[in-house]
Amino acid sequence: MPSKLDQLRAMTVVVADTGDLDAVRRLKPQDCTTNPTLLLKAVENPAYSHLIDEALNWGRGQSGAADHVTAAICDRLAVAFGGELAGIVPGRVSTEVDADLSFDTEATLAKARALIRAYEERGIGRERILIKIASTWEGIRAAEVLQREGIDCNLTLLFCQAQAQACAEAGVFLISPFVGRILDWHVKAGGGPYTGETDPGVVSVRKIYAAYKAQGVKTVVMGASFRNIGEIEALAGCDRLTISPVLLDELAKAEGELPRKLTNENVARAPAAPVLDEKAFRFALNEDAMATEKLSEGIRAFVKDLRSLRALVAKRLETAKAA
Repeated sequence: MPSKLDQLRAMTVVVADTGDLDAVRRLKPQDCTTNPTLLLKAVENPAYSHLIDEALNWGRGQSGAADHVTAAICDRLAVAFGGELAGIVPGRVSTEVDADLSFDTEATLAKARALIRAYEERGIGRERILIKIASTWEGIRAAEVLQREGIDCNLTLLFCQAQAQACAEAGVFLISPFVGRILDWHVKAGGGPYTGETDPGVVSVRKIYAAYKAQGVKTVVMGASFRNIGEIEALAGCDRLTISPVLLDELAKAEGELPRKLTNENVARAPAAPVLDEKAFRFALNEDAMATEKLSEGIRAFVKDLRSLRALVAKRLETAKAA
């Protein structure tokens, strides 16, 4: 019998959640996603020093305020890693807009367009890239504009139905509802023990998936942020799943039958939910303590790692200039 990973590939597009180029080559996912945390880990790996050196050498020739040059080098690094990943996977690569822009629609638009231009300068078309944006009201509005411009988006840090509905209304290409972080919140709140079937993160994604299919929403549902393979198995059949190399390896070694859990064949059609304006969106999000807390926490964590990345780049740039 095929491994559970091979069985999963037969019903779900498998995406690698990593910046580790060697892991991507070995695991052969369809797509790949990155974020500031993963990029920071990759930059600290000596195996990728050539990408860092190229970005630093480019940065030495740039003029302007030091913090602007550092930010530009970080963007160049993100695109460099994304370009390497695009050369390995046959599908899409997600590159994240700086998390500190999560509440600024215009700045998010400018950053997303700049990233796409940088990819195109490397000969990588926008059809290979997903611009990753936090699922704030401002981020969703930016994605709505980008989608009209032919720039597909991946809305991340998504924890509730209100965020999913707003993304669908905006015509977003793909959403990444988080599973493990939802579980973390409920466990911390004293819930559980949970099985794959009762895991609150799994239940959340299943509800979003069912609502989308019932309403004929074309937005792709990509479950993310897994804590164990039980969560992944419980979402077998989801449009896409982005999984860490550790859990991909575990699935590759796992034996036994993997039944399909999600399908759109038996979903009854349903009318679209009432349109969410800004007030309704913010109120619905505020009513969901878990989603509110995890969205804020996720943005803070990404900003922290982004600042660490910028500090590391700034230090290396100073060293390079002094050499």
